[in-house]
Amino acid sequence: MKKKIFLRSILGFPLGLAIGYIISIIVSLIHSNGDYTPCEPTLIEMMGNEINAVLLQALLCGILGMGFAASSVIWEIENWGIIKQTGIYFVIVSVLMMPIAYVTYWMEHSFKGVLSYFGIFILIFVIIWVIQYTIIRHHVKKMNEALKAVQK
Repeated sequence: MKKKIFLRSILGFPLGLAIGYIISIIVSLIHSNGDYTPCEPTLIEMMGNEINAVLLQALLCGILGMGFAASSVIWEIENWGIIKQTGIYFVIVSVLMMPIAYVTYWMEHSFKGVLSYFGIFILIFVIIWVIQYTIIRHHVKKMNEALKAVQK
């Protein structure tokens, strides 16, 4: 289990970087009128210059990727029920996501901003969870049908 967590963490860092970069491109396409904005202007101001802000954001995106990837081993603990797996996974990724989102200014620094961001995070989490659950359920149904066909 420890080896899986370590390997997934190593693979998760570059994946987190890539996803962070892709998101910055999408946000720039939507909000920046043709300019590329690698991170929030407030973060640039706080860090003193753009390169420091981008480096911090890249590091935190990598750490976020590591956390999501490493915690995915929770889904392989067979003696835990789906509710326990989901709850523990959600707590871990929330504890990672919220402070990173706050530090990088992905959310407004107000009570309303934190609540709004957390609400969006929950909504995205639930949508992804339902999609994955539906896909896995479909695969299990196909495997069961194949087993029934073999038994006949």
